[in-house]
Amino acid sequence: MISASRSMAVPQLRRPSAGRVRATLSAGSAVVPQRPACTRRDDLRGLRGPSPCDEEGSVMKLSVEFPSIAFREGPDAVARMARAIEEIGYDEIAVFDHVVMGWPTYTREAPRYPTRMPVLEPLVLLGFAAAVTSRIGLSTEVLVLPQRQAVLVAKQVSTIDTLSGGRMRLGVGVGWQACEFDALGLGWSDRGRRMDEAIDVLRACWGDDRIDYVGDHHRLEAIAMDPKPPQVASLPIWVGGDAPVAHRRAGRLGDGWMGTAGVPDDTIRAGIATIRRTAEEHGRDPDAVGLQLMLALPPTDEAGKTFYADTAAVVRRAEAVRSMGFHWAAVNATAIYQAGARSVDAMIDRLAALHGPLREATS
Repeated sequence: MISASRSMAVPQLRRPSAGRVRATLSAGSAVVPQRPACTRRDDLRGLRGPSPCDEEGSVMKLSVEFPSIAFREGPDAVARMARAIEEIGYDEIAVFDHVVMGWPTYTREAPRYPTRMPVLEPLVLLGFAAAVTSRIGLSTEVLVLPQRQAVLVAKQVSTIDTLSGGRMRLGVGVGWQACEFDALGLGWSDRGRRMDEAIDVLRACWGDDRIDYVGDHHRLEAIAMDPKPPQVASLPIWVGGDAPVAHRRAGRLGDGWMGTAGVPDDTIRAGIATIRRTAEEHGRDPDAVGLQLMLALPPTDEAGKTFYADTAAVVRRAEAVRSMGFHWAAVNATAIYQAGARSVDAMIDRLAALHGPLREATS
């Protein structure tokens, strides 16, 4: 939170050279927070990745990507699922984002996920989850930021963080469905540049008393936003994506990187190297950039459909992920459903059965 004594001097707007889109701010700016000395609140659970308070090689955090399919059993089942993930002992509930899915047409290939796959709106779902839980972290994995209005996202996420007592982590990505952007009336080709600006806008809204910002896609002049997120320093923003441009964006702007499954480990290691190198090139501490990897996605082949039903296979993958230096591992509950746990209670039972072995393997 910003103290009441913070300077309120009026900043001058300018368009920086090389197209960077920041305002010159009198008392602070929308910059990536650097890792501080050992001042982390225990209840933040390492949302910014490795804390200076933690010893090297400390416990890897465990996130569960929430299964939207739980809604088919009613709102009470969604609440029961959220509470169970917390009670089992996982560190975070994460929610992915699609407003619409595309039907395959003669000009469009079939999507990687089922066209009628149920996807609850992530920020609404996280607000619901916050109300029925008390300790567990809350995140998006990932929110397609350039298809949303950045100032509104800042308000929505700050509200969730405020009402949850500082439990929110925002994962963002550029998206992969052009038809989704078309449906929302938004451009596709410039989404990366719009997301870079949006990240700056979020941090300005959360960190500055008076908000002034000018860019190619956003212009804010003499506005204020409250409440600010209650978290220490700033609410963490993690960047998702497996393309080299996503790695560079994470190193340049992110508090962390969220990688997906299905990518060769050598490619993952190369991506981590790019993140670290980019962080150094921009004057950041590469050790302050957190790393997260999904253990496995919803399966698209017969072999993949057995993965989450095989505890030993899940544990082996978690051990491999930890050995690559990741601070978080994500378990995909929708894939658990596809692996045979066809009800909320069955998914809860499987998550409970996996938790102990995963903790033992990653501690």
